[in-house]
Amino acid sequence: MTVENYLRSFQVLTEEEILKFRSLASTQNLNKGDFFAESGKVNRLVGFLNSGILRSFYMSSTDEDITYCFRFTGGFCSAYSSFITGNPSVETLQAITDVELLCWTKDQLVQLEQESPNWTMILKLLTEYEYLELEKRVFMLQKEPAEKKYLDLMKYQPELIKQIPLNYLASYLGITQRHLSRIRKTVY
Repeated sequence: MTVENYLRSFQVLTEEEILKFRSLASTQNLNKGDFFAESGKVNRLVGFLNSGILRSFYMSSTDEDITYCFRFTGGFCSAYSSFITGNPSVETLQAITDVELLCWTKDQLVQLEQESPNWTMILKLLTEYEYLELEKRVFMLQKEPAEKKYLDLMKYQPELIKQIPLNYLASYLGITQRHLSRIRKTVY
């Protein structure tokens, strides 16, 4: 899905507003392994994934790399807390495939909000969506057994199973790679 079609799906912005937004974008290409946002640095961009997959992760208190979420083609991404507050990020966004992003700065979004109340509405809707995704993730991790989490991924996000390395997938599910291998054997 293009950013234009994604924004049209909300039925809030005019065609002129959507085209202006698109015209402000800069394109950023990342190779597999490159970073879009890095822990300890201020994230100044929000991106829309034209292609590829990003992994969001943080380091635990024991220096363990914990995968928090994945971002796929057709959606927005950022180290949002850093983007919003201007403080250094605690998370890192890394390309696990080659990635193409359209990017905007916070200043550009603020300018759009000042030009039209429609932008305030769309940014509110996008923020609500991100909150709901966060809540869903927290509940999934705390409530569901590992096998159920894996089966849900197979059903609702099969692209994860096919494209994401097992060590990242295990981290995302909150289990060890060994446990993930056992689950995969019982499922297949």
